[in-house]
Amino acid sequence: MYKEFYIGCQNNVHSHRLDMSSFTSIEQLTTTLAKVFGFVDTKSLWLVDHKGSHLSTLKDVQETKDNVELRATCHVLGNYDRLFSLYGPMIKTVNMGTTIYHTNDPAIARHLLREDGFFTKSTSDSSHPLHYMADQDCLFTCDSASPAFAPSHKFVPPTMSPRAVAHFMPLIQDAAQSIFPAFDQLAEADLAVNVYQYMFKLASQIVWRVMLNQDLKHFESPKTPPSVPIRLFGQYLSLMKKSSMQPQWFKYIPFGVSTKLKNVRQQVLDTTEEAMDVSIQKNGPPLSLSDPKAIQGATCVADFLYRARDKDGKGLPYNLVLGNVVVSCGAGFTTSSSLLSWALYSLVRYPGNQERLFEEIASHRGNVDKRWTYDEIHDMKFLDCFVKEVLRLHSPSFQTARNAKQDAILPGGYLIPKNSIVIACFPSIHKNPAHWDNPLRFDPDRWAQQGLAAQMARQGSYTPFAAGGRGCVGFNLALTQVKVVLAELAYRYEFDDSSPEAVMYDPEFLVVRPLNFYAGITKRVH
Repeated sequence: MYKEFYIGCQNNVHSHRLDMSSFTSIEQLTTTLAKVFGFVDTKSLWLVDHKGSHLSTLKDVQETKDNVELRATCHVLGNYDRLFSLYGPMIKTVNMGTTIYHTNDPAIARHLLREDGFFTKSTSDSSHPLHYMADQDCLFTCDSASPAFAPSHKFVPPTMSPRAVAHFMPLIQDAAQSIFPAFDQLAEADLAVNVYQYMFKLASQIVWRVMLNQDLKHFESPKTPPSVPIRLFGQYLSLMKKSSMQPQWFKYIPFGVSTKLKNVRQQVLDTTEEAMDVSIQKNGPPLSLSDPKAIQGATCVADFLYRARDKDGKGLPYNLVLGNVVVSCGAGFTTSSSLLSWALYSLVRYPGNQERLFEEIASHRGNVDKRWTYDEIHDMKFLDCFVKEVLRLHSPSFQTARNAKQDAILPGGYLIPKNSIVIACFPSIHKNPAHWDNPLRFDPDRWAQQGLAAQMARQGSYTPFAAGGRGCVGFNLALTQVKVVLAELAYRYEFDDSSPEAVMYDPEFLVVRPLNFYAGITKRVH
C-alpha cells in the first residue's frame, strides 16, 4: 500500500510516495520522512490529514484516505503539548531565573482559578506574566487584593450581562456591517487579505462603539489605517511587551522604552477621556445598579459606568471608570481580533463548515436587511457549536497565571511553594486526550451533545474565558460579537484559504494570533 506525503500544497514538486508495508512504527516512518524531505529535527515532524487532524500512530496514517501533509510543528503551541505528553500534567520551567509551573490538567486548573486561601491573581508580583501591564485601577490588570477590584467587580459585570449586550446589539451589528464597503471592493478586485489586519480593525471598531458609541471609520476604503486611538493602543501594547523583557531597573532611566511607555500610556488615557467626554451624559439621571433594565438608559458602557449608582447611592470613582474603559477597550479588541481571525481560519481550513454555517444563517435571516436580536443570534445551533469548537481548538487566550499564597499540594501530589507562579495552559487543557475524544480534530458536532459544554466547564476541561472570581467578565460580549460578525460575513461572502505558506501564530504577542493567514473573498450572488 502506497501513501502520498507532501509539504506545502498537494500535487506539487514537494511530494513523495512511500510503500507503507515496509514500516512497523510511526517513529520509523517519521525518521524516513525526515530524511526524504530534509527535516533537521525528526521530533518536530507533524503529520496531519486534510482537516488538520494530527495522525499520531502508524494506524492513523494507514487508515486515512487523504494524502498526508508534513509540518514542522503543530501550528498552535505544540511545544507545550509535547512537554505535557513527555513529563505529565505539571511541568516546571526556569527561564533566566524565573520559575513558572504549567499544567494541562483541568482538576489542577480548577483549584488555581478559585481565588481562595491557596491561589490568587497578583499582577504586582514581578514574576507574574502580566506584571508589565499591571494597573491597579482596572479590573483585568489589578491584584485581587487591590482596593479597585471590589468596586470594579461590582460595576463592570452588569455592562457585559446578556441584557446589556442585547441592548447594544444594534451598535454591534452596525459596526460589523461597516466592513462591507471595503470587502466588496476587495472581492471585486479579486484580492486576498491578511485576515488578522482586517479583524483587528473590525474588532476595535465594534468594541469602541459599544464602550464609547463612536464610529472609528476604519473601512472608508480597503486601505484605511487604524484610527489614532487604536494606533495608540497598539503602540502601548507593543511598548509594554518590550518593557517586560528588560530588567526592572530600566524603568528608572529617563529615556528609552520606559519613558516612551509612560508618554504613550498618558496619550491613551487622554484620548479615551476625550472620547468619554463626548459619549457620557454628565447631566443624565443616575442609573440604578440594582435595576437590570437600567442599562437600557445608557448610550454605551462608559455612560453606564459614569452614571451607575449602588443601593447606597455611591458610584464608581472617576479614575476607576476611566481605567476600566481603557482596559476593556484594549483587552476587548486584542482578544476579539484574534478570535475572529481564527473563526475565519476555521471556516476555510475545515471543509464543509462554511457551507453549513451559510445554510443555517440563510434559513434564519429572512431578508438582507435583517436586524438580529440577542436571542436569535444565540439560538442558531450550528453557529453556537462552531464558535465553541473554535474557542476549544484555537483559543486566543494562552494562559492565566495565578500566585501561590502559601505552600500548596495539588492533585497528583505536586508541591507548589509559596509565591510561585502557576499557569493553567488553556490550549493544552482543551486538547488534553484524557478528557477529549480525538482532541486535534475540529468537530463542531461534538457540542451538539446535550449538556456537554456545562459538563466540560464544571470539570475545568473547557475554559476559554477562564473561571472563578477572575474569569473574563466580557465573555457575553465576545461571544455575541463573533457570532454577529460570522452571521454577517458568511451570509454576504464566501472565503477561501489563500495563505502562501503554513499559518503560524505570533509567539511574542499577548494572545495567540495568526501572523500570515490570508483569505480570498467572493461576494455571494444568490
